[in-house]
Amino acid sequence: MISHGKEVKVFTGNANPALAESICTYLHKPLGKADIKRFADGECSVSILEPVRGADVFLVQSTCKPVNDNLMELLIMVDAMRRASAGRITAVLPYFGYARQDRKAKSRDPISAKLVANMIEAAGADRVLTMDLHAAQIQGFFDIPTDNLKGAPLFANYYIEKFGKGNPDVMVVSPDVGSVARARQFAMKLGVNMAIVDKRREVANKSEVMNIIGSVKDKTVIILDDMVDTAGSLCGAAKALMDIGEAKEIYACATHGVLSDPALERIEASPIKELKLLDTIPFPADKPQIAKINYVSVAPLFAEAIERIYEEVSISPLFE
Repeated sequence: MISHGKEVKVFTGNANPALAESICTYLHKPLGKADIKRFADGECSVSILEPVRGADVFLVQSTCKPVNDNLMELLIMVDAMRRASAGRITAVLPYFGYARQDRKAKSRDPISAKLVANMIEAAGADRVLTMDLHAAQIQGFFDIPTDNLKGAPLFANYYIEKFGKGNPDVMVVSPDVGSVARARQFAMKLGVNMAIVDKRREVANKSEVMNIIGSVKDKTVIILDDMVDTAGSLCGAAKALMDIGEAKEIYACATHGVLSDPALERIEASPIKELKLLDTIPFPADKPQIAKINYVSVAPLFAEAIERIYEEVSISPLFE
C-alpha cells in the first residue's frame, strides 16, 4: 500500500541536471518544472512552476562544487516543497558534500557533516537517498530514513565483463587501510584476491605511500576508492604499485569524481590506464575531457530506488 504521495515528481537543482534528466527517462516521467536562479547579490531564488500538493517529491541535487551554492539550493527547494504541501520530500544526494568532515580530527574542530544533516532535516526533508557516503556512520547523523546506495556493484559488472570473474591475473587494491572493507567486498564480487596500499597522510590533500601489503607482481590491478579529489592519493598509489609492486597494468574506479585541481594533470601523467567514475558529479565544465576518464551512469540505480521508495517496498536488493 502506498502511504505517501499521489504521484512521483522529480525536480533538480543546478548541480547535476543531466543526471536528473536521465533518472526521469528511466522513470518514464518528465522532469519537474522549476526556476532556480541567482539574485545580483548571489542569493538563491527558487520558483516551483507546477503543483506538488500531495505528491511524492524527489529533489536530485549533488552538493558538489560550488558546494555551498548547491547546498543552499537544496535547502530552499525543500522548504518550497514543504510550503507547497508536498506529500513527502526525499532529498536525493548522489554526492553528499562535507562528508569528509565527519569527526573531530583535532581540538575545536566542527563536525560539519552532522551540521549539514541537521540543516536538511530542519528544512523539511522526510528522507534522504544518497550513494557511497565517505563514512558509513553519517547515516546515523540523520534522524530521518537514510538510504546509502553502493556504487561498487556497478563497477563489478563492468570489470567482470572486461576481465571475467575469478581471473587469477587480476587483483583489487584498497588505496588505504580505511577502504579495506569496501575493497574486500568488491574483490569478493570479482572473485579475486586483494592487496592494500598503506599510506600516511601528513597534511590535507597530500599523502605519502609507505608500503604495499600483498603481492601485485605481474598482476592487472584495479584500485577501488570512494572519491577522487585532487587525485594525489590515487596517483601515488598507482605509482607505488608499478614501481614497488611491479604490477602489470593499473585500472582505477571511484564513485565520486570531485576532480579538483590538479587532478586531471596528475591522472594524465599517472600509470593509470583507465579511470572509471560514476556520474554522481558532472565532469568539470571548464576542463577538457581526457581519454583515460570514462563514466558509468547511476541513473538506472537511482530510478529503481525512487520507484521502490514510492511503492513502499524494500530497496535492500539494490545493495547487491
